[in-house]
Amino acid sequence: MKPHCIKPSSRLEGVKYEIRGPLARRAGELEKAGYDIIKLNIGNPGAFGFRAPETMRLAMIENLREADAYSHQKGIFPAREAVVMQQQTRGVLDVTADDVFMGNGVSELILFSLSALLEPGDEVLIPSPDYPLWTAATVLHGGKAVHYPCRPEKGFIPDPEEIRALVTPRTRAIVVISPNNPTGAVYPLDVLEGIARISEDHHLVVYSDEIYDQVVYDDAVHIPMATLVKKTLCATFGGLSKVYRACGFRVGWVSFSGEKGGAKDYIQAFELLSSLRLCSNVPGQWAVQTALGGKQSILDLTRPGGRLWQTRSTIIEGVNASEFLQVQKPMGAMYAFVGVKTETLPNFDDQKFAFELLERKHVLMAPGTSFNVPYKNCFRITLLPDWETMEEVLARIEELLFEWSRKPRESK
Repeated sequence: MKPHCIKPSSRLEGVKYEIRGPLARRAGELEKAGYDIIKLNIGNPGAFGFRAPETMRLAMIENLREADAYSHQKGIFPAREAVVMQQQTRGVLDVTADDVFMGNGVSELILFSLSALLEPGDEVLIPSPDYPLWTAATVLHGGKAVHYPCRPEKGFIPDPEEIRALVTPRTRAIVVISPNNPTGAVYPLDVLEGIARISEDHHLVVYSDEIYDQVVYDDAVHIPMATLVKKTLCATFGGLSKVYRACGFRVGWVSFSGEKGGAKDYIQAFELLSSLRLCSNVPGQWAVQTALGGKQSILDLTRPGGRLWQTRSTIIEGVNASEFLQVQKPMGAMYAFVGVKTETLPNFDDQKFAFELLERKHVLMAPGTSFNVPYKNCFRITLLPDWETMEEVLARIEELLFEWSRKPRESK
C-alpha cells in the first residue's frame, strides 16, 4: 500500500536557509562515518572553544530560584532595563523598559517583527548579501524581499541612492545589518544617514540588526542606527550570542525607538506574538544585566593580538598570497566573504565547489549564493577557528582550486 503523502505548506516555497541545509546534513553523515569535519558554515563560538564570561554564568546560577516561573512576555525587568541603559550610553534617549522585548535569540524576534508587519505582497528592502533569515522570514510571512546591492567592488557598502530607487508604494521596511554578516562591512556615517533619510521620507520601519555591534577591528566604528532615525520607527536588535559568545543561552532583544506614536498598534501586535509563546528563556535573561554592565571581554579578542584578530589576519594574508582568491578586509563581525577570481576560474560555481570541498577536503563552508547574491564566485567562512586551523583550511581550499584550474587544460 502506497503511503499517504503529507505535503508541506505552500508558505515555505521560496524559504531558504542553506547555512544549515544539504551541505550541513552531508557533513553530519560524514562525521557519522568517522571523518573530522572543520565546520566554518555558522558563527558558533562555543564550538571553537570560546566561553561565555564566567560572570554571566554566575549571574544565571545565582538567580535560578527566580527562573522557575514564566516571566512577563516582554522579559524580566532587569534585562530590559540593562538594554535601556546601554542604548542611553550610545545616545538613544527615547527608549524605556516598556519598549524592549527579550526573545529566544534575535531569530525569534526577527520572525515576530515581520509577522506583525506584513500583508501579502508587502515589500521589505534587504541587503544583498544578507543574513538569509531576513529574506526567509519576509517570504514566510507573505512579503516580497527586494534586495539592495552591496557590491564587492564598493567594499560591500550600499549606495543610498540605489536603495531609494527601489522604494515603491508597497515598501514597508528596510533592513540594515552593520557590522555585516556575511561580509564584515561596517557602514560609515554618511551611508547610514542616507538610509535614515530614505526611511523617514517614506515612513519605512527600520530594522537594524546590530548583533555584532562590538565586534569591530582596526579603526572601524559601529554607529547605532537608532541615533539617526527620529521620524519613523526604528527597531534595534542585539543579543548575547556573538559579542558574549553565548549562542546556547538563546537570549536576544529588540528595542523600539524613534516615532513610536503612530506605531502603537504595531508594537501591540508584536506583544501579542510575544504573549503567544508566553515568555523567552528566563535563566538566560538573568545574564543580560551582568553582560551589558560588566567588562566587555570581546575587546580582548578583536584588538591586535586577540584571537579573532589573529585569525582575520591569517585569512587576509592567505588570500593575498593566493593565485585564485580575493577578499574585502572584514572590518567587523566574525566572517570573511571570500571571492574567487573570475579571470582565473571563469566558470566557478560556489555550490559545486562547496560540496567537493566537503567531500574531498572535509571543510564545511557556506556558498555565497546562500546569502541571496546574483553571482556564484564567493563563499563565507567564519573567523572563529584559531589561526593554525585557518592556515590548514586555506591550504586545502588552495589545493582544490588548483585542481579545478587544471581541469580545463587537461581536457583540451
